[in-house]
Amino acid sequence: MGHSGAVVFLLPDMPIVDIDGYVAAGGGVGLEAARELGADATIEEIRASGLRGRGGAGFPTATKWNSVRRAGGGRRYVVANGAEGEPATFKDRLLMRRDPYRVIEGAAIAASAVGADAIYVATKASFTTEVAALRRAALELSQAGLLGDLSISIVEGPDEYLYGEEKALLEVIEGRDPLPRLLPPYQQGLFATVPIGWDGAGAEGATWESNPTVVNNVETLATATHILARGASWYRTLGTPASPGTLLVTIVGDVQTPQVVEVEMGTPFAEVLARCGGPRDGRTLVAAFSGVSNPVLTARDFDVPLTYEDVAARGSGLGAAGFVVYDDETDMVSVARELSRFLAVESCGQCPSCKLGSMAITEALLAIEQGGGSDRDLDVVNARLHTVTDANRCYLGTEEQNVVSSILRAFPDAFAARLEGTAGPLRPVAVPLVKDIVDGVVTYDDRHLRKQPDWTYR
Repeated sequence: MGHSGAVVFLLPDMPIVDIDGYVAAGGGVGLEAARELGADATIEEIRASGLRGRGGAGFPTATKWNSVRRAGGGRRYVVANGAEGEPATFKDRLLMRRDPYRVIEGAAIAASAVGADAIYVATKASFTTEVAALRRAALELSQAGLLGDLSISIVEGPDEYLYGEEKALLEVIEGRDPLPRLLPPYQQGLFATVPIGWDGAGAEGATWESNPTVVNNVETLATATHILARGASWYRTLGTPASPGTLLVTIVGDVQTPQVVEVEMGTPFAEVLARCGGPRDGRTLVAAFSGVSNPVLTARDFDVPLTYEDVAARGSGLGAAGFVVYDDETDMVSVARELSRFLAVESCGQCPSCKLGSMAITEALLAIEQGGGSDRDLDVVNARLHTVTDANRCYLGTEEQNVVSSILRAFPDAFAARLEGTAGPLRPVAVPLVKDIVDGVVTYDDRHLRKQPDWTYR
């Protein structure tokens, strides 16, 4: 199979701004096909396509839909996750800007497949352009009768990183803070009445409803519309057998032209970097991070094909395909400290090992970075990395463990130089929270520099 960067079907060149333009671009065909096929055949078509979730985990979409369809009692819901908060990512926002109709149609296909009668599209209140686009698309699709009896709600949530975590996402939709709950959405969905722990006491004879809920990333849902419209066999002509289709890839950091590109899965990472102009003049790229979720990918592995399997085989992870790249002018101790601080601040505090551990790691890394550290600080980092994941409700503690430990392994000389006082001057490093990308120029959201561990701002 080829891996041409020219294959584009998710990201139109120009935004689709009304229902007529959407229908002219093939909108509605996938939903019509899903309704004609019926629920079981729709899920089977998605299974045959090999579609995997684009939110980071790469979980088989058909398996998720089928588990919700077959799960316990109550209503079914579909949630489109557009609460993009992973550093170095911008692909979901760009997709919602250019084709919000496709996101909602994909959610309607999922609803048809699992028997849901309500859709929630969750994004951030600060994403004003995307919110406006989604509201327009939802209204026009409803008025055109394409959504049938489906109810649809656009949820505007907070800026916290954990809002994008699926269990925390449901909490926000229900009106609470983004604090991850214990059970996954297929076990405890939206507005569930299933008792947890001591809540079950004295509830004899009550009828409990788990309300199994599908939570899918907006890119996943948009892709489903094309699969139902064109067929699983068409989709299988793109990408690789284990990772079919195309991928929206965000590249920011030390490249000439930061941007979002759509490529076939299996395209070498180095080819995507070349499309972004490569490194700055006179510099050499040394490291890439897929958000803050996976171990570092060093330059010797930049030839890796962008598939879930290939990136994992190199000791990292594809995640949501949002990459920040750093060149040889960057001190990797500073990168470790900054990414650790981001996770420490964004940890919700429900799990003390995560909150306190990531904060202790950040403080020790800061001491090393500033030249006042010792081997004792390294001992603290290593000890805390072993326990930061204890009893965690979500993946954040594992992210801290993955990212920091991988930098320690890949760049030991950088830490040695800081401890020995032989390192050069520091270059400022900030967490790459993308605010916007326009014509190859990225704007970062610097508010996180002022954010405190209690989620207030100084």
